Amino acid sequence: MDRRDTLLAARGLTDARDWLMSADEPLAELQARCGGSIPGPLAVPELRELVRQSRAMGLRLAREFSAFDGEALVTGFVRIHPIAGDADDGCEVLVENWQRSLQSVPEGREFAERLDAIDRATAEVTARLDARQRVQVLSALASDAVDLQKSAMARPAEVWSKFVELPGIAHRQPLHWRLLDGAACRFAGSQRQWRVRLIPLGPDPQSPSGFELLLIADEPLATVTAPHGHDEHEEPPPARLIGSALAPVLRQPVARIIANAETIKARLAGPLREEYSDYAGTIASAGQHLAAMLDDLADLEVVETPGFKTAREPVDLADAAQRAAGILGVRAQNREIRLIVSGERAKAVATAEFRRVLQILINLVGNAIAYAPQGSTVTILAGTPGEGRVSVSVADEGPGVTPEQATRIFDKGERLGRDSDGGRDKGSGLGLYISRRLARAMEGELTVEPAPGGGALFRLELPAA
Repeated sequence: MDRRDTLLAARGLTDARDWLMSADEPLAELQARCGGSIPGPLAVPELRELVRQSRAMGLRLAREFSAFDGEALVTGFVRIHPIAGDADDGCEVLVENWQRSLQSVPEGREFAERLDAIDRATAEVTARLDARQRVQVLSALASDAVDLQKSAMARPAEVWSKFVELPGIAHRQPLHWRLLDGAACRFAGSQRQWRVRLIPLGPDPQSPSGFELLLIADEPLATVTAPHGHDEHEEPPPARLIGSALAPVLRQPVARIIANAETIKARLAGPLREEYSDYAGTIASAGQHLAAMLDDLADLEVVETPGFKTAREPVDLADAAQRAAGILGVRAQNREIRLIVSGERAKAVATAEFRRVLQILINLVGNAIAYAPQGSTVTILAGTPGEGRVSVSVADEGPGVTPEQATRIFDKGERLGRDSDGGRDKGSGLGLYISRRLARAMEGELTVEPAPGGGALFRLELPAA
């Protein structure tokens, strides 16, 4: 299709399992682009949810419809008709005024990346999966997910779905990732309901090199119990007010505020006057700032806990650098900043914790984007500085740092020790302090020096794997 094509309609039929049994060419193509086949489970999440509602209620539904097919935004008006009005039968799917537009892709990607960032902030279980959805490392922040973490780390290289229960999904695992993204799940040790997010890694979402798995609880943990085996005569560990008590309670309402504001700002809920769209954007920005502050305070408690340790696993620094650049790509584009990632994969592999390395790099690259002049370049380089050590550096073309500023740039509460353009520096002043603490917990170091040609160069060094 061209940059914007319009068709009269596309029709398909589903069965009682919500499998797409037949479809006109446009719908069949969308099914394939979303990772499905015919016959096969309906792979378009937006259509699958409407079909399930219509079939379960035995009622006709008519809604506006939009879906991203990997390259373009598909929009139209969908009518779902239950066959014979029986929940045991399937549905007829009719998409009218079918349009496919490449012009809407950047906004769609930006909105999707923002929602991914919200889910990352609210996730209480995170994991790194390989291309076959097998667990490489899994970390749990919630006390009711500790048993899940122990089970997963005791059986490495198992498909993640073996450690959880997926209600309503009886198909052989692993299913295509698009069919599991957004699914409900449960696991032993937790009474809460959880939602699955699978975020593909790599440049091609049709053939990911791995996945980021997020498990997001539908409700905060009401109480935090003491670990089993704790001796009542022992001195209790330091209280973690933010990380253990406030963060789980506050993350979800803040995330809902951001998501709703973004929906209003993008006019996905309907037409809206420009000034109200701007108000919604201001609300979303404030919510994101609050979420970032909450994360910083929770991380601060973690890194300052006596005996804090990180996981030890092989971490490809070139891959982590590429991932950080991908997460912050939209922010860089908004300021017309080029992100250049250099370094051959598998050449600079550290012994560290992937999640913490990525956290440090996102902080460094985010700062570089904030302080670099508009239209400049930020360079991220993974390499091997010496025997037994590997590194990744982030260099910007901003005002740089003086020797005096370099001595206090990693202090708690220090806002980089340099002026930001246009007052953009509204952070907590904890990012670099936390990043250095994380680097040292992984037996590494985080330093700053003048970049060649001006600007600042931050270098993270870690033990080689």
